[in-house]
Amino acid sequence: MINRLLVANRGEIARRVFASCRRLGISTVAVYTDPDASAPHVAESDIRVRLDGVAGYLDGAQLIAAAQAAGADAIHPGYGFLSENADFAAAVIAAGLIWVGPPVGAVAAMGSKIESKKMMAAAGVPVLAELDPAGITADYLPVLVKASAGGGGRGMRVVTDLTDMAAQVEAASREAASAFGDATVFCERYLPTGHHIEVQVMADQHGTVWAVGERECSIQRRHQKIIEEAPSPLVEVIPGMRERLFEAARSAATAIGYTGAGTVEFLADDNGEFFFLEMNTRLQVEHPVTELTTGLDLVELQLLTAEGGHLPEQPPTTRGHSIEARIYAEDPARDWRPQAGEIHRFEVPGVGTEFGLINETGIRLDSGIVDGSTVSIHYDPMLAKVISYAPSRARAAQVLADTLRRSRLHGAYTNRDLLVNVLRHPAFLAGATDTSFFDTHGLPGLAAPIADDHAVRLSAVAAALADAAHNRGTASALPGLPSGWRNVPSGYQHKAFRDDSDREHEVRYRFTRSVLELPDDDATLVAASPTEVVLRSALGVAMAFAVARHGAQVYIDSPLGSVILTEIARLPEPGSVIEKGSLVAPMPGSVIRIGASEGDPVVAGQPLIWLEAMKMEHTITAPSDGIVAQLNVAVGQQVEVGSVLARVEAEQEGAQQ
Repeated sequence: MINRLLVANRGEIARRVFASCRRLGISTVAVYTDPDASAPHVAESDIRVRLDGVAGYLDGAQLIAAAQAAGADAIHPGYGFLSENADFAAAVIAAGLIWVGPPVGAVAAMGSKIESKKMMAAAGVPVLAELDPAGITADYLPVLVKASAGGGGRGMRVVTDLTDMAAQVEAASREAASAFGDATVFCERYLPTGHHIEVQVMADQHGTVWAVGERECSIQRRHQKIIEEAPSPLVEVIPGMRERLFEAARSAATAIGYTGAGTVEFLADDNGEFFFLEMNTRLQVEHPVTELTTGLDLVELQLLTAEGGHLPEQPPTTRGHSIEARIYAEDPARDWRPQAGEIHRFEVPGVGTEFGLINETGIRLDSGIVDGSTVSIHYDPMLAKVISYAPSRARAAQVLADTLRRSRLHGAYTNRDLLVNVLRHPAFLAGATDTSFFDTHGLPGLAAPIADDHAVRLSAVAAALADAAHNRGTASALPGLPSGWRNVPSGYQHKAFRDDSDREHEVRYRFTRSVLELPDDDATLVAASPTEVVLRSALGVAMAFAVARHGAQVYIDSPLGSVILTEIARLPEPGSVIEKGSLVAPMPGSVIRIGASEGDPVVAGQPLIWLEAMKMEHTITAPSDGIVAQLNVAVGQQVEVGSVLARVEAEQEGAQQ
């Protein structure tokens, strides 16, 4: 039996495995790099071991040495990093440790998407044919360029124009090499309106192979899932599809002698025809929806099968519906731009369990962060998963959307509003969830803030009045007297904020003997403190606004939606105003490519600088036609968020000079 387990991973999945270990009486060992020294998974472990370098999670020798030093007898790889690395699995076993994963041969067989497709075709599993990028003509388009190793949307590009093929193959290969250490890519036919359906399999060392249940993961950005659910709405309405999927998944697992937990992924069309995509030889990020609809602890079953235990002959039947939403530190409205920095507050209301099972309508939280956590540029930007369970799909969507709306997420910007908008969209509620969801229904609308213009305006009023209450409470002379109070009517106080759309909101107010006057707003004050303001509308409806300040940022949460405002200083610091035409780093990262030199003419939208952050490439483009007047960076340079990378001088500006 396993007595002490090292998790060769970080964040949410490490905490998830530790939760099962605690319940089973297994001692835990965490590993961490310097950016993760104060991470929750480190604090929750029994023993912790530091790894050298920010890439320490990819250093198999360090991980094995850490397990041996800590007295662990097993290693769980989690997902990502080395979880699907056959050499690492073999090294763990060679070191005399238990590998909590499938056999080395199975990992190796599925480690190459190119080779795995050939094996699945031989086993009778339907596949999409592999295409050689060099031999593709216009007749094949559109095609998907994919990394042969790894997953998670990295190293993937859709090509619709043959003239883009070489550049997209090069970019996918470069990204794959950075993320997985393998630059090999291939192409396959792209189905723009497919359904991403996957089957959870579980197998023991004695020949029992389960197809536990299917999940639909079609709501994706950059080919990476953000909303997953079980069971699949498509499979529910196609007669016989579930049986065919399960048979194909069991055939795939049996063909490679699989044991442990794994996922066989398929791409399906609207008619229920499906094709093998890949097999993930590990636990999936979205495994909680299967756990909540089956009552199984998949981590416990991983440990059981690794110890040589027996699975029952048949898996349990499924019940109800579960939906998972991944909270990412990213801005969907700005090309899914990843965010980094401190999480000041992370509060999800009404959580019934963390990392566990629930038997009635409710919410599960699997989080890698807590208040005060830091989002690092070195790792994936996923912060947490919020998972609902309910007897029906409609109720599961309603509960999850409401929970996300009421969550307080202060610090790095997140995709929370996008998730709520998707979960409430009529097409989603009708089960029309294919992989082109954002293209079909329009990303700008889906990424729009929940809070409309009126809500933003009222939030600005609340922010100003909370600040006035703070000043009143901390005044050294006559504390408690309203800020700006006069015995006779006087001028108005002013407070200005900027919202995420770069719009300014000026709030004017003044306190008289009996009332607070807000000449520009149809609202009256009920009560105000530094952290909460209650306003009443002209219709007599009162509403509370929770206000939190962190530096110049003000976070306002209300039933109208969450709003982030930046206070505009009355007297800006000298040199703080960025010159027109400047290209500013939207995130910390490393410069991997530069597309122009100083003095070069450029056109609006032309890619000028490529940054790598969180293992993804991000392009910085020219804001207008003109000349590159300044170039402040070089390839390989690390830049901080807000750094001025370059400046483009517009044509008319150059002519004037």
